[in-house]
Amino acid sequence: MTRSRILIPLILLLSLSACSLSSTQSAEFLPTPYPDTPSPAIINAPLVESPSLVNIHFLNELDGWGVTETQIVRTNDGGITWYNVTPAEITETGYGVDSFVLDNDHVWVLKQDFENYPNSGFLYRTSDGGATWISVNAPFSGGDINFLDANNGWMLADLGVGMGSNAVAVYKTTDGGMTWNQTYINDPNNSNARDSLPLGGIKNGLTPLNMQTAWVSGVVYSDGTVYLYRTDDGGVNWSQVTSLLLPPVAQNTQVSFEPVKFATVQDAFVTVRIPSDQSQMAVYTSNDSGNTWSLTPTLIPNGGSADFLSATEAVIYNGEQFYVTRDAAHTWSIIPPDVIFGETFAMMDFVNISTGWVTTVDPTTNHRSLYRTSDGGATWSSVIP
Repeated sequence: MTRSRILIPLILLLSLSACSLSSTQSAEFLPTPYPDTPSPAIINAPLVESPSLVNIHFLNELDGWGVTETQIVRTNDGGITWYNVTPAEITETGYGVDSFVLDNDHVWVLKQDFENYPNSGFLYRTSDGGATWISVNAPFSGGDINFLDANNGWMLADLGVGMGSNAVAVYKTTDGGMTWNQTYINDPNNSNARDSLPLGGIKNGLTPLNMQTAWVSGVVYSDGTVYLYRTDDGGVNWSQVTSLLLPPVAQNTQVSFEPVKFATVQDAFVTVRIPSDQSQMAVYTSNDSGNTWSLTPTLIPNGGSADFLSATEAVIYNGEQFYVTRDAAHTWSIIPPDVIFGETFAMMDFVNISTGWVTTVDPTTNHRSLYRTSDGGATWSSVIP
């Protein structure tokens, strides 16, 4: 099904722009250049012209995966060329699927079974980059799926939201998703329901460190409450994280915890959205695998999307500018982009301190575009207009 074509060699041009520095940054931020890359091999799959991307996940400067309204797609030239690797049985995707990309070969796609929601779904797995897929019936419809390797994974299954509460179930697999074992459920309609991970509060993600330790994050409608829970027995029992202290500005408001992000086995980050007259984002770091947390000095105004790239490097977008750190969020450089994304900004994905992508969606026409930067967010080129 391969369509013949001529690949134009991908030449990555580094365009340096002056960076305006925050008062806490003493040295100028300079992106690290990288050499030109030869044209990659053609993927044995149909070409997709200008896919309308709902979601993206890049593994490096060239290899990435995406979801459109109807397809699962992948690229190996930085987003210029895309290939259709959708499982044959799937005709609709978009926000109706959850996915997880482990590496360029191993990817999982979970499609909801709307007739049996939330207790059934169709899970597709590939171990050859989308050339072939295996499908199994899953005991859940949607949620947050995470894999540690090709075999071991976790699932935080969404069982429904109402009146500030969110019923969930926790599942684990050791065979790549072929079978799942439920370790926890808090749905009061279930006879096995427990409450160490409370029904109250809206859960937004599960982050595993290994097959025993994981965190669930979210928000509860109670002022100054840390909604971050941890398990150390494989998801059977959960306890609220008490080693994380909120800043004074967060004591009298309802704060939202984003999912924990691990840059290494030891180094982790978690961001907290603090609503106020001007919304702010606090960044916490851990150097002991999430056992203790330290609040970093800067509260980022209107902080939103965040990518944590290493033990020291991160990028945060606040709706107008990119904040870049090289010292584990102790100081930040402010990078004004040459493209005003404004209300069209949908999501971003950085793979290192220099290279990242932004997807946009026109609120009037629903048209989606893809942009790429090679200098840390200062200048952007249109990849999919």
